[in-house]
Amino acid sequence: MSESSNNNTIREVLTFLLRHWRRERWMVLWIAASMMLATGADLLMPIYSGRLVDAIAKHASGRSQQLHDALYAIIMMLLLGAAYAVLRYVGMRGIIRLTLRLMSRFAGEAFWRVQRFSTDWHANNFAGAIVRRITRGMWAVDTMDDILLLELLPAVLVLVGLALLLGLRWPGMGLLVTIGSLAYIAIAISLSLYYVAPAARLSNIQDTRIGASMADAITCNAVVKSFGAEGREDTRLAKTLNKWHSRTARTWIHATLNGSLQTLLLQGLRTVVLLYAVWQWWQGHATAGDMAFVLTSYFIVHAYLRDIGQHVRNMQRSANEMEEMVHFYSQPLGVLDRADARPIRIREGEIVYDHVTFRYGAHADPLFNDFTLHIRAGERVGLVGHSGSGKTTFVKLLHRLYDVGGGRIVIDGQDTAHVTQESLRAQMALVPQEPILFHRTLAENIAYGRPDAPMAEIVKAAQLANANEFIERQPKGYQTLVGERGVKLSGGERQRVALARAFLANTPVLVLDEATSSLDSESEALIQQAMERLMAGRTSIVIAHRLSTVRMLDRILVFERGRVVEEGTHEELVQLEDGVYRRLFERQALGLMVDEAEEEVFDDQSDYSETF
Repeated sequence: MSESSNNNTIREVLTFLLRHWRRERWMVLWIAASMMLATGADLLMPIYSGRLVDAIAKHASGRSQQLHDALYAIIMMLLLGAAYAVLRYVGMRGIIRLTLRLMSRFAGEAFWRVQRFSTDWHANNFAGAIVRRITRGMWAVDTMDDILLLELLPAVLVLVGLALLLGLRWPGMGLLVTIGSLAYIAIAISLSLYYVAPAARLSNIQDTRIGASMADAITCNAVVKSFGAEGREDTRLAKTLNKWHSRTARTWIHATLNGSLQTLLLQGLRTVVLLYAVWQWWQGHATAGDMAFVLTSYFIVHAYLRDIGQHVRNMQRSANEMEEMVHFYSQPLGVLDRADARPIRIREGEIVYDHVTFRYGAHADPLFNDFTLHIRAGERVGLVGHSGSGKTTFVKLLHRLYDVGGGRIVIDGQDTAHVTQESLRAQMALVPQEPILFHRTLAENIAYGRPDAPMAEIVKAAQLANANEFIERQPKGYQTLVGERGVKLSGGERQRVALARAFLANTPVLVLDEATSSLDSESEALIQQAMERLMAGRTSIVIAHRLSTVRMLDRILVFERGRVVEEGTHEELVQLEDGVYRRLFERQALGLMVDEAEEEVFDDQSDYSETF
């Protein structure tokens, strides 16, 4: 890892943090003032320590005066100690409020951005790794606030103040402490930035990969179990853990060596300061009280210098932990609403693709090139074609998951590029091929499109989707938790919950994406019934590989390489000689006949075995 990269990391993180401090400037000023006043009280402590020793050591004045001076010094030390404790408590209360506000804000803002990143971004990132980056960065804010406001700020003030106090009494001592302190701080920062930080960054990368690896295996646990692959996943994680182990050990060794070097530097500085103080005493330029002042002052300097080295190391580590979260803020959102975007109002559901051109990323050839299509209000349209022909992209563009490169998509006369994405998608219910449910109750999942819907309407939607019967058989009915991604339900049950969600949303436009794929015959029949009810009176777009799904639709569009090569009803398309749809239909019909023949043979064999 290059030096400039490390510098950029801590600079980027500190700039990010200071920008948010400005939003809480009065709180930050309150904390800083409290800590500076507390530090000032701590700075004056060595002066009265020296006066106490002088009061006891003097013999020229009377003992009553000595007692008076000693008691005065003790009282001042007590008052300074009390002031330090109270002011530091005030600063701590402030840092608690500030840090909790910032942690909540960063977690919320990072989540907000992640939710709005592009579909491609989510496809290329593990959910577990994303969560780990956010939570690790959120907790690093706590460390950064403590270091900068509670530790480094007082430390700098103490070092400057004590160097001045020592310099006023002995200029040479003040210069020695100043040069030694600056040299120590420079070495501590250099070791942290260029020796410990690169190793820490690599360790953090592996820490993120551990979270990603675990989340990937746990999310797909059903597949792991079905192949008896638990041991294989253990081995896979073990490889990641081994790499994390070696990189983390390297980081800790670097940090330990760094700390040891800093300790040796402090020991050397302390020896030089003490020798200088003894020499001043030997020359008759220092009293016993002066020696006590020097010793107390240096011990404070020594403690703060030692802590500064630790704080610099912790700050660099926290910056490494925050950088992945901060990086979210520099990444562009997937699709942005325009400044003048307004909510869309869909009443009829007429959809027009007007000379649309679209290409994925840096692909040279566009998938859609000057593509035009008109879907009438209330029309039920099926999209069929080979994989990669453009069916799913057609729907993604309708939902504005991507912006078109040319042309426009218009719904009821409103260009979708000029409306808010939230309002657009809220008025187009989607039932995906693999319905994803939240680990929440069945009622909450059905009501996701209308969270304020009364229970009676939720039940009605479930009945229309043929889901009420299996829901009522659940242990807690509609209050049953479905498990992560709905794993406690069968595929057909999840599909019916998704249809119930669409019924309750009651949107004017409906998109069904392979809603009957991979289902048994009974589930498919129930879902077909529910789909027919759901499509009534709505503009409906149905993506299907199983052509039985689209036979009852008003129009079927056959896609091939981003173009509609055939369109018409099922009866019209099967009559086309050498038609794409006809070939697809005949192939599926032949496959169905083979399946039925195999089923009959199996039944005959079962009857034969039962006879004997």
